[in-house]
Amino acid sequence: MTYEDFLDEVTTLLTEMYDLDDEAAIKLVVDAQAADYFVAHDDQEELRTVAQAKLDAVALYESKQNRNQTQRKQQQRQVQKKKAP
Repeated sequence: MTYEDFLDEVTTLLTEMYDLDDEAAIKLVVDAQAADYFVAHDDQEELRTVAQAKLDAVALYESKQNRNQTQRKQQQRQVQKKKAP
């Protein structure tokens, strides 16, 4: 599949697997692309498969969830520091 088709597949899988709306899924893929996550996929056609798209969709979603969780914990620590005498 082409590079663009591969990115579309990852986006579609994000919406189907995690019930994300199109805008959120597109943002995840665009942000990953901006961070050069998909450079190898562009260079190596063998990485552009449906199976790889599913692996990448899972990895992108889990990475986003981990970032969100870390941010929440950091915010909680900041609130606790402000409350401490």
